[in-house]
Amino acid sequence: MLRSLYIQNYALIEQLDIRLENGFSVITGETGAGKSIILGAIGLLLGQRADVKAIRRGASKCIIEARFEIAAYGMQPFFEANDLEYEDECILRREVYASGKSRAFINDTPASLAQMKELGEMLIDVHSQHQNLLLNKEGFQLNVLDILAHNDGALSVYADCYGSWKKAQQQLEELIARAERDKADEDYVRFQLEQLEEANLTAGEQEELEQEAELLSHAEDIKAGLYRVGQGLSADEGGLLPLLNDCLSTMQSMRKVYPAAEELSERLESSYIELKDIAQEVAGREEEVEFNPARLDEVNARLNLIYTLQQKHRVSTVDELLALQEEYASRLSAITSSDDQIEDLKQQCANLYNKVKQQAAVLTESRVAAAREVEKQMASRLVPLGMPNVRFQVEVGARKEPGVHGADTVSFLFSANKNGTLQSISSVASGGEIARVMLSLKAMIAGAVKLPTIVFDEIDTGVSGEIADRMADIMQEMGDSNRQVISITHLPQIAARGRVHYKVYKEDNENETNSHIRRLTDEERVEELAHMLSGATLTEAALNNARALLGKA
Repeated sequence: MLRSLYIQNYALIEQLDIRLENGFSVITGETGAGKSIILGAIGLLLGQRADVKAIRRGASKCIIEARFEIAAYGMQPFFEANDLEYEDECILRREVYASGKSRAFINDTPASLAQMKELGEMLIDVHSQHQNLLLNKEGFQLNVLDILAHNDGALSVYADCYGSWKKAQQQLEELIARAERDKADEDYVRFQLEQLEEANLTAGEQEELEQEAELLSHAEDIKAGLYRVGQGLSADEGGLLPLLNDCLSTMQSMRKVYPAAEELSERLESSYIELKDIAQEVAGREEEVEFNPARLDEVNARLNLIYTLQQKHRVSTVDELLALQEEYASRLSAITSSDDQIEDLKQQCANLYNKVKQQAAVLTESRVAAAREVEKQMASRLVPLGMPNVRFQVEVGARKEPGVHGADTVSFLFSANKNGTLQSISSVASGGEIARVMLSLKAMIAGAVKLPTIVFDEIDTGVSGEIADRMADIMQEMGDSNRQVISITHLPQIAARGRVHYKVYKEDNENETNSHIRRLTDEERVEELAHMLSGATLTEAALNNARALLGKA
């Protein structure tokens, strides 16, 4: 329940801090005094969009804070699911800055507007005058039945089934569209794949071919060079090896008379062996190198094929061509198997659709039962509200195809006159009749939903006298059921029934206008009701009438 409301620098309110009571309370005040400002501030706590123009002139920010007592309403799962600290007293705070920035807090912890909106809708329901227009909205009418039928669980199951079905349908549509596109490209894909497969490419092939081409292109020069090196090493006349062999023999002959020749001989011998080995390898390599124009043509032809494929497919390596070949093969496989995939997905869609229809039937059954209960309750509630001949019918029809909320259409039909034709309620009901219908619906919903606080903003528009008194009975009864009901009203019959009476008023000073709200004393209530009965001038008759109303309450 809403325990206190604090508003700072919002519209005409410089600072407001008020405590609120359980049960049925009323708020009165002249038109323009600031009642709608208070509702606007509460709307910010319910996640509504913030307008910087609402910040009081000269202020850098406005603050709206409300404290709720929530111990009796089982809201701990929300806090756990949103990683927020739970306490029996919940504080919602919204700060709106002149810069346009807005911040939200739940129990002094920063929260998103979505979180604040979700929690706020669990804490308080504000019924403003424009909500009467909801009677013409099928979504509202359907929601009424679902609330009264306690369809939360069934709706959750249906939403899962419906979501899976729509997802499968989307996948099927995308698969069919892709298959049609792919089939148009099948010849192209097949040709590209065959061309790459015929090339019979292998990883690393390009580098090997390029190296071989380089060798074959310079074979004569390489062979001649190897020959010259071989001759320089091994020729009988002028070759390094014969000369080195002579040097080695000379050095060995001096070992007995010249000890240092031993080490030098060993070094010369090592050099001789190494050079001899090099000479033999050079000779072998010379034999291997062969100028082969035919092989060079083969290598160049193969490289040209690779280069052509790379240029065509805008890649630079054989590995990329092989990856492309695999991609074409995969695409072709998908094209040829798409018909089977489509049939499988069609069957899957059909199975999911059957589940959707089955769960929709569960919703329909519970809604039809709720519709009959609504008809019965609305008749019993509206007759005492001055509609002795009222007929209220809930028409549950079938949609052509299941929608997000099921397979049902709902329409509230109404007639206030004997033998009158049942028609859409928004077409035939007067403003006062719509107000009474909405109050009756809200009372039913309040009985089905454990909502802590309900605010009625002039729901009594278009009614007066005894009917207003009966409407007050309903709101008072709602407030007596461990619930907080606050009615903003211009009717003294309703204002007199409040357990607590608050008044909104404006005060002017030299520089500005301020809106205030305060709890009235018993004597002040008498004067306020008397003003509501007789206008600005207080008469003794009006005061007596006010006392009579309060005594009746």
